[in-house]
Amino acid sequence: MGDAEEFDALYAACAGRIVGHVYMLTGNRGEAEDAVAEAFMRAWQRWRTVREADSPEAWVRRVASRIAVSSWRKTFNRIRAHRRAAADQIVPGLNEDHVALLQALRRLNANQRRALVLYHLNDLSVAEVAAEMRAPVGTVKTYLARGRRAMAQMLTETYPEETHHG
Repeated sequence: MGDAEEFDALYAACAGRIVGHVYMLTGNRGEAEDAVAEAFMRAWQRWRTVREADSPEAWVRRVASRIAVSSWRKTFNRIRAHRRAAADQIVPGLNEDHVALLQALRRLNANQRRALVLYHLNDLSVAEVAAEMRAPVGTVKTYLARGRRAMAQMLTETYPEETHHG
């Protein structure tokens, strides 16, 4: 298989997952798609190195996440204004639970959010999350535990009546 075919196979296999991952990190599908497109462009430019990585998918996901976070930092005020405006809008295809989940994820610190998204939404093991985040396994376990605890509290605040009837 040639370089182009290998690259195309990687793209076909994981682009959607990576867009979903970056979307969960940023809360903005357009920015997620842009970041993933840029990451794949960089992967193609460095394909001989990327294809030899332990996980080319993880390489692209890591680069896309960095691009998205960098973009987010540069445009923080614009995004904050967008979120205020979007808070009153109903997004087709999202139900109340999805919105609550996204809002809770946004309130976590970046490391907890990234660990939870990688572990629960991308189905990576704790060891794989640790490798991708370049953090010790124990640190990732702490991020996961604290993130889950914070999410549980936030979601309980969102749906307090359900805790009294359960």
